[in-house]
Amino acid sequence: MSNKAHFPLLDGLRGVAAILVVVYHLFEAYFPVPVHPENHGYLAVDFFFMLSGFVVGYAYDDRWSTMTMGQFFKIRMIRLHPMVILSVIIGVVAYWFDPFLPAESKFGLGKLLLTMVLAFTLLPHPDVRGWNETHSIDGPLWSLFQEYIANFLYAIGFRRFSQKALAILCVFSGLALAAVAIHRGDLGTGWGFDTFWIGLTRMLFPFFAGLFLFRSNWKISIPYSGLASVALLIAVFFTPRFSNLHVNGGFEAMAIILIFPAIILLGAAANISELGKKLCNLGGGISYPVYIIHYPIIYIYTMWIALKKPTPAEIVPVAIGLFFLFFIAAYAALKLYDEPIRRKLKTKN
Repeated sequence: MSNKAHFPLLDGLRGVAAILVVVYHLFEAYFPVPVHPENHGYLAVDFFFMLSGFVVGYAYDDRWSTMTMGQFFKIRMIRLHPMVILSVIIGVVAYWFDPFLPAESKFGLGKLLLTMVLAFTLLPHPDVRGWNETHSIDGPLWSLFQEYIANFLYAIGFRRFSQKALAILCVFSGLALAAVAIHRGDLGTGWGFDTFWIGLTRMLFPFFAGLFLFRSNWKISIPYSGLASVALLIAVFFTPRFSNLHVNGGFEAMAIILIFPAIILLGAAANISELGKKLCNLGGGISYPVYIIHYPIIYIYTMWIALKKPTPAEIVPVAIGLFFLFFIAAYAALKLYDEPIRRKLKTKN
């Protein structure tokens, strides 16, 4: 691994996407979809999938001669699952003490604890809020479940695909993604029991396109390619929603199929300073913790706005405070919980 080329800007892009996810959720509680300032912010999930496919290829493609499938799953579990456990615990505590949930609609403690145990496995579990979520203890876990499915598919056989076979898979999964996006008008779904199949559609193309991009060894090298990749990502998320639903869905499909690969190829080619590398490393490090632990508090924040109808002047300081709280908590979770546990688990294995 130490002899491989590193892509620090891709870590930085992951951090930027995580920031934009938090901003999207803070805005979402107040702004309805058509006037949301960051209308396409949920596409960060699709961008994460593509980055993940690229990184999985980078980290594991050349290790299968000395690594078993069981070892691969163990490594991925050590990397991902400690934060899953922490996020479920935070989600259960936030749910139990949520002052805005009607007491009569809450799960009893026994049923909640059983739901928590099931949530620890990352499998879909009973909907505790009535929002039709497959992972209602902590909403973003739906995408981690899809990530696990992607890793499973990669390990059991897709890793053996040639570039031609991967290209064919990407073409057909990209067509399916585009068809869903254009028909629906957007891709802001996949976390419900009735839309689980759309979650699979959202995962398949970007993950295996990311793997294809890594294996292709392509790069887009232009002056300031790092800044260009960040600017492109922000531009996609903040592009206003198109009034024509089919056009809007077409734009989102184009963003995932064409623009996101360009962003990754720009990021892979970027040369950055030592300070930039440190910032990218920090952004990449906290991106996963902040993504997975912030949403239980967003549930409370959203219900506060929906029920109490605070003014913008009352919302703004709360939103800003939560923004900084989420990242401070993510850094603390990374340094005090996630990294120590992963080191201990790696030592045992």
